[in-house]
Amino acid sequence: MLKLAKIIATSFGFGYAPVAPGTFGTIFGILVYLAIHFTIPAQINPLLLALIVVGTLVGIWCCKMVEPEWGHDSGKIVLDESVGVWITLLFVPFQWWIVLAAFVLFRFYDILKPLGIKKIDEGMHSPASVMFDDVLAGIYAALTLQGILWLQQSYF
Repeated sequence: MLKLAKIIATSFGFGYAPVAPGTFGTIFGILVYLAIHFTIPAQINPLLLALIVVGTLVGIWCCKMVEPEWGHDSGKIVLDESVGVWITLLFVPFQWWIVLAAFVLFRFYDILKPLGIKKIDEGMHSPASVMFDDVLAGIYAALTLQGILWLQQSYF
């Protein structure tokens, strides 16, 4: 079971990237989003919702399994970044600039951890907090992206 937890926690190996593994976890999330969009675009939002819920729950289990060996919130654990970018991409129309904006916005919130994101991991310091700080980063990025899209529709 530990081997399976490692595979999932690393987003199928993307977390083993020697530099910026969180960025690679985000890229994995975007690749999954694109695969869904280009194969069954009408189902993108229901499938993203399912991936977010299942990914979060399974991610908590994975974090609990790998923590004794890798430590708390190891850089190898990037499923949380994948889930976070799926949240950011939820309910947005497909355009390449929107996908790029989702990537940038999510990474911004994930790296800087403003607005209480950092307090989640420091306060809880649990397998769940590894996932929840990126869930919150994804929510902030999604709200920011929705605001940009609203402004674009309203004023441009």
